[in-house]
Amino acid sequence: MKITRSTVITGLAVVVLVAAIPSAFREGMESGRIYLFSWDFLADIPRRLTGPGRLRFIFQPTVATILGLRGGGADARAGRPPYLYALFLHAEHRREYIRSGLAAIREIVAIGIILDAVAQLLIFRQIHPGAALVVGPVLITAPYAIARALSNRWARRRAEKTPGSPPG
Repeated sequence: MKITRSTVITGLAVVVLVAAIPSAFREGMESGRIYLFSWDFLADIPRRLTGPGRLRFIFQPTVATILGLRGGGADARAGRPPYLYALFLHAEHRREYIRSGLAAIREIVAIGIILDAVAQLLIFRQIHPGAALVVGPVLITAPYAIARALSNRWARRRAEKTPGSPPG
């Protein structure tokens, strides 16, 4: 069995999250609330934007957008429908699109989770695993999906305007 860089990074993200569960559980039992669904989570968002790791709010969506642009171009060349359109409206393509999307962003999602956990540790002196599972991936999945869908549409329209190109 070959161990890839992506597998190692994903495994590290899982280890970080699993290691944070006991303290999160203890905090939840003591406070009677779940951090992710509390006002504290919303109040802490500005601290995330200005604290250590704030560059990830630029870097991660940018990388996800670049990956989405590549994926959308590949979809257009293969004659596949735009990503979000196929994901929501073509059940026959849904599994393939989810699989290809996750394969393209798996590593960066795992890095996002790890970076969010590290930033939480530096800012809040503890890790909230639920928040890391939300904040990290949201910074990546939304820009990726939107960029993949829009670049497919743009590439198709461009191909339609180019003389002698096959219809998409």
